[in-house]
Amino acid sequence: MTDRRTAERIAEFIEPLRVEPGSRVDLAEDFDPRYKAGMKKRDGVELLRTGVELLADYQARLAAQDTWGVLLCLQALDAGGKDGTIRHVMSGVNPQGVQVSSFKVPSAEELDHDYLWRYARRLPERGGIGIFNRSHYEEVLVVRVHPENLDRQKLPAEAKGPGVWERRYREINDWERYLADNGFKVVKIFLNLSKEAQRTRFLKRIDLPEKNWKFSAADIRERERWDDYQEAFSDMLSATSTPWAPWYVVPADRKWFARICAAAVLAHTLVELDPRYPTVGAEARRALKDAKRRLEREAPGGAPRDPYAAKHHDR
Repeated sequence: MTDRRTAERIAEFIEPLRVEPGSRVDLAEDFDPRYKAGMKKRDGVELLRTGVELLADYQARLAAQDTWGVLLCLQALDAGGKDGTIRHVMSGVNPQGVQVSSFKVPSAEELDHDYLWRYARRLPERGGIGIFNRSHYEEVLVVRVHPENLDRQKLPAEAKGPGVWERRYREINDWERYLADNGFKVVKIFLNLSKEAQRTRFLKRIDLPEKNWKFSAADIRERERWDDYQEAFSDMLSATSTPWAPWYVVPADRKWFARICAAAVLAHTLVELDPRYPTVGAEARRALKDAKRRLEREAPGGAPRDPYAAKHHDR
């Protein structure tokens, strides 16, 4: 089990990143994309390794208990580092217990359903961790910055009128509370990238042939809407950080620090859930002892009756 001091240190580390429910967020004023908590990169390597090990331990317990599911939502602008964050933070966990879903432009089938339908289909099972690489928050970000997308969603006229974004905030909050009430913990990370860091990463994608495939002319067009996106992100964080599904704004200009923060946020979530390995009852323990005796009698000549017990007894 994680000791109390370790749990407290993780909670203290991520507290500056948490969006207090009910607070009003101004991204430019409230969160620094270059914040690193006074940490040096060489110290961060070991810290990330520790976080990954902790996640692996708690993921195994989560799967064994089979009571809770965890949904991690990652949002960021282009080049924010979502893919790298997933790759590094989840490097030590059992891939059978993790499902990553990426959401692109909605298909014709998806547009024939309500806007949350395609996300609900990708929710994790109990005992599992689901990661949304972009998420249902695209419906109040990209769709808000490009409201022509509302027309593609075939909504009734009254559903596109004044107050549409406030209504969607409420619907999303209600949906996430429903998930939490039914044993599915939702944790949300916004990778907060500065405009200059995005420019630098875009140039790297252009300069390196092996990264050319990551770049699109559409990235530049979206960058031109930078201020619109900053406003949409600020409103989203203000309206949808709740006690049951809080937002964490992770400074993303330094990839190494962003990965440490993401690992800490997810570890904090699992530590708070405190999943336990199931225990067996008296009858099951008697059956285990009987099976042990039978297996020990089958030991070939010269071999220890129970190799595992013998090895660990010697220690």
